[in-house]
Amino acid sequence: MMLDVKNVTVSFNGKTIIEDISFSLKNNQWLMVVGPNGAGKSTLINAVSQGVRYTGTVDFVNVNLAKIKPAELAKNIGVLTQSHFVGYSFTVEEVVKLGRYAYSRGIFSAVSEEDEEMVNKAIAMTGLEPFRKQSVTTLSGGELQRTFLAQIFAQDPKLLLLDEPTNHLDPVFQKLTFELIRKWVENTGRAVVSVVHDLSLALTYGTHALLMDKGKLVSYGKTRDVITRENLKKVYFMDVYGWMKELLFQWNKTG
Repeated sequence: MMLDVKNVTVSFNGKTIIEDISFSLKNNQWLMVVGPNGAGKSTLINAVSQGVRYTGTVDFVNVNLAKIKPAELAKNIGVLTQSHFVGYSFTVEEVVKLGRYAYSRGIFSAVSEEDEEMVNKAIAMTGLEPFRKQSVTTLSGGELQRTFLAQIFAQDPKLLLLDEPTNHLDPVFQKLTFELIRKWVENTGRAVVSVVHDLSLALTYGTHALLMDKGKLVSYGKTRDVITRENLKKVYFMDVYGWMKELLFQWNKTG
């Protein structure tokens, strides 16, 4: 089992944010975490990435994550969020190379042939070759997100955690980002946990889904068994399926 989450609960100042969440993930699987605002989706990602304190257990390849050294975590788990602080005028290549830092022997150690190969491969995969020597401060939002995705690919983690990575991007870059991740999963056998608001993306790319509401698990399983008309009514208090069909009808009228 790549990831095994059991009875995870997170509380702040006496208030329970998520409660008793359990799920598991194998190689080649992409779990979509969905639900309304305030459901606790991002908190769940933070717990899995060891960013917040929790009760329960999170096992990674049969080892308790809390017992794994940070250096090993940095090699095996990658995290991609929707926004990035860029305070220095690094080039695209330099940012991607940072994905290999966990494999280095120190800040001044030489870059290995394997590091160079992984960086070049990641840049090629994400179509960033024309931007290789360009400052990241000059990139568009979509290009910047691709740069940090390339950094993840260079890191080559076994597990990728995504927290609404395309929420601020236009449809072209949304599709490009998710297609790149799907290809990466297919080619490497890695696993992904992704928080998404767009249910269409969840249905298109997820092998499995976890539906949350008010910090609790509502449904978990194969994507189309979870993202159903009735389940969505329970958490959104509206007919999401009917609304999406109406939107599609409007598109069909445009020809």
